[in-house]
Amino acid sequence: MGFLSTFLGIIGFGIGVPLGLLIGFFFFIYSEAKDVKEPVTRPLYELDSSALQDLLPEIPLWVKNPDYDRVDWFNKFISDMWPYLDKAICSTIRSMAQPIFEEYIGKFQIKAIEFKNLSLGTLPPAIFGLKVYETNEKELVMEPAIRWAGNPNIVLGLKLLSLQITVQLVDLQIFAAPRITLKPLVPTFPCFANIVVSLLEKPHVDFGMKILGGDIMSIPGLYRFVQETIKKQVASLYLWPQTLEIPILDEATVGERKPVGILHVKVVRAHKLLKMDLFGTSDPYVKLSLTGEKLPAKKTTIKMNNLNPEWNEKFKFIVTDPNTQVLHLEVYDWDKVGGHDKLGMQLVPLKLLTPNEAKEFKLELLKSSSISESQNHKKRGQLEVELNFVPFKEESFKIGEPVDGFGRKESGKNRASDNEKVSGAGLLSVIIQGAEDVEGERHNNPYAFVLFRGEHKKTKMIKRTRDPTWNEEFQFMLEEPPLDDKIYIEVMSKRTRISFRSKESLGFVEINLTDVVNNGRINQKYNLINSKNGVIHVEIQWTKI
Repeated sequence: MGFLSTFLGIIGFGIGVPLGLLIGFFFFIYSEAKDVKEPVTRPLYELDSSALQDLLPEIPLWVKNPDYDRVDWFNKFISDMWPYLDKAICSTIRSMAQPIFEEYIGKFQIKAIEFKNLSLGTLPPAIFGLKVYETNEKELVMEPAIRWAGNPNIVLGLKLLSLQITVQLVDLQIFAAPRITLKPLVPTFPCFANIVVSLLEKPHVDFGMKILGGDIMSIPGLYRFVQETIKKQVASLYLWPQTLEIPILDEATVGERKPVGILHVKVVRAHKLLKMDLFGTSDPYVKLSLTGEKLPAKKTTIKMNNLNPEWNEKFKFIVTDPNTQVLHLEVYDWDKVGGHDKLGMQLVPLKLLTPNEAKEFKLELLKSSSISESQNHKKRGQLEVELNFVPFKEESFKIGEPVDGFGRKESGKNRASDNEKVSGAGLLSVIIQGAEDVEGERHNNPYAFVLFRGEHKKTKMIKRTRDPTWNEEFQFMLEEPPLDDKIYIEVMSKRTRISFRSKESLGFVEINLTDVVNNGRINQKYNLINSKNGVIHVEIQWTKI
């Protein structure tokens, strides 16, 4: 009996192997990808209790979590646009995949690779809730809960030697919770410069893959391996704090330029100036301005009755773009009555300077900057100046530098030592963003008043509002960090017509600058003192030179 069973087993093996190979070869050659069918949907009232229990985890987040908003209108928009989005996305995929396919043709005995069918199906993705965060930064942060249980029909044809192999992707499901940040917000359409995307948790991706008609994902162990591999690869690229940044606008052209350094100017002396007064002398002074700076021009002292004045006076200017900014130097003759006579002028482009290197200039004064000006050939004297452009240190914390997404800077990373941090000159920038719920007894025309070390600044006045938005910046150049200083900010209201008690205080705040120096930057809202509900939004930055 044992001999008979052994004999029959050998016969069965000998017949089964060739027969299996023959059938497998037949399916290998003649198998085709199956069309994806429309899923069957049933209303909830037709389901039994056990089926409803299975669906409870799929209840949208806007039902379970009050922080999430319902966005049915957006889902309806995606649903109506999906047939067109499907074609547009598939066309993009084809164009992106074509160069990749061409790289493999001719390698590994591959003769051709192409999409036989490419469609994302009829079921669009849905947003199960949208959470929007309010931050102190110039950004908009959203967290949608995206789910897509689609019915795509993606068939890839691969010609290997003389064999035609088809690979079909079916039953795709993607569940993801991304964080989408639009920043910085700018006054140019579409009003944001970048889209920054990151994932808050590893995405769930499920799909079936058929090769030669058989679903290889049903192979034991392969499904879990593919799942974990996809999650790890996606997480290594986009899981927070890793981000995908998509540029929309050029920040350099749409946003305000930020300070990059200080220009030190020393007006030394002038030689052989023109005689403008009756007695053959002049009363010269120099007027200095930097292109792109909103502050008033700076002036030297007046040297009476002197054609060869010597000033040796120093000035500082804030530089935002050393490649394009130009220093204007104009020499005037001071007159007691009437306008001051212009003795000459000259321009110095900052691109001529080497950072951190002082450079002397002996400038021939001209009538004007026009090349065609005929009087430029007339001798008007010389002006001697010393210029030195000092860039800010790279470790200084810059406005708009990525923080943790909510206006907070991570501590303990790449910080300079305490002694280096609190020593040396720098630039203190104060940005008055706006205020909320400021209310006066007689009128509401608010403006902000800033007082620091005896220097006064104020924003523009906005009429008839309790929630003004100023977004104005004031800058103070300091020789030492303001460790023990406070800055005083008061919101005032001014009556637009002449009357008694035309000004009224709507609240004030005093901000200690120690944290600004130690952290580089603060961006907070402060409750106004002597105000019922008033709040002011202030951003302050300390940048070392």
